[in-house]
Amino acid sequence: MAKKILTTPISAEDIEALHVGDVVYLTGHLTTCRDVAHRRLVEEKRALPVDLKDGAILHAGPIIRPMGEDSYEMVSVGPTTSMRMEKFEEEFIHETGVRLIIGKGGMGAGTMRGCHDCKAVQAVFPAGNAVLAATRVEKIESVHWKDLGMPESLWTCKVNEFGPLIITIDAHNRNLFEEKKVIYNERKEKVFAEICPQVRFIK
Repeated sequence: MAKKILTTPISAEDIEALHVGDVVYLTGHLTTCRDVAHRRLVEEKRALPVDLKDGAILHAGPIIRPMGEDSYEMVSVGPTTSMRMEKFEEEFIHETGVRLIIGKGGMGAGTMRGCHDCKAVQAVFPAGNAVLAATRVEKIESVHWKDLGMPESLWTCKVNEFGPLIITIDAHNRNLFEEKKVIYNERKEKVFAEICPQVRFIK
């Protein structure tokens, strides 16, 4: 099977061809964007200093090494828990036109609506691989909102085959985490019924 590579700018057609469970890689530009940046856009109505239309964001607080005047090196860039951004993400997608949202863990109904309406997807980067992720960053091209501190600043990076990324919400109203929860809960009830009689002596 050929490796699926998304290249920015990402088109609506690129997104419509993706389905939950697909594994993709990103080449082009990626901007770290987490809690405070989302809040500034959605609640404070502040325009982002980065154009994210047809682009990609990563819910992450990276570790950056300054290399000189306006020069930086990515040391570590592990994804942070995406559900923290859930209350902002639907409006964020509508306002920015972002196509690919990368993070850790699942997201909810608001993100699903945003992805469906605006032709976007959410994907997860496997947890525990922050240093590996940094190796896919070829260059940090710009940084904005440095007043927020290193983790919350907007770091725009040039990346090459950043991944693997597992599509967890697609533009077709599917949510991999929610679908798996149904299956796991069904299995849990069956196992629970089987083991309860065997451990009934435990108080």
